[in-house]
Amino acid sequence: MKIIGRLTAAAAALALAGSAAAQSIKDYPDVTDTSFVQANGHKVLRIAIDVPAPRKAVWERFTTTEGYRAWAVPVALVDGKLGGTIEGSYDFKARIGDVDNIRNQIVVFQPEQTLAIRNVNAPKTLPGREQFGEIVTVMEFADASAGGTRVTLTAVGYKPGEPYDTLYKHFGWGNAYSLMKLKESFTKGPIDWKQVQAQQEAKAASAKVAPPKGAN
Repeated sequence: MKIIGRLTAAAAALALAGSAAAQSIKDYPDVTDTSFVQANGHKVLRIAIDVPAPRKAVWERFTTTEGYRAWAVPVALVDGKLGGTIEGSYDFKARIGDVDNIRNQIVVFQPEQTLAIRNVNAPKTLPGREQFGEIVTVMEFADASAGGTRVTLTAVGYKPGEPYDTLYKHFGWGNAYSLMKLKESFTKGPIDWKQVQAQQEAKAASAKVAPPKGAN
């Protein structure tokens, strides 16, 4: 869910948009990448970003429905507690409870310090959907300069080979994208999902009426 949604999606999600094969964490210079490979060949995804907001505000971006919708997904329901779930979808037509929604269970909940999640449901289109439930994603929140907050995301469970390699690439970029959107929700304001939806619908309508390539 990228988580992270792309929690990702988020980031799942988080996030969880575009082709991971054509994207890279390096596309987001504000995101620090300290990922590494363990002696047993397992990959550890570790990225971080400094957010210009106090820890309480950043924590609530992950643990409340309103906060999560500000940067992650247009459709969301967050039960911010140990054992609770973070449910979301990038589909504007989705409803809470839909079978294809991203659902992450909260397995560690230490207010304003540590949040860990594990995916319990992902879209059917996600490669390695079943194995994704083996990945645990941990978000750590620490004070940063000028009253800001450093968010460090660490995801473990990426074994050698497929489908783990594909998942790692997908969520490496996807989670970096999501962290950037998290930061922008403070620097630029929460995402206006109605505007995003209108833009997508206009683009889709334009594509339908566009003449085929090579047509006179």
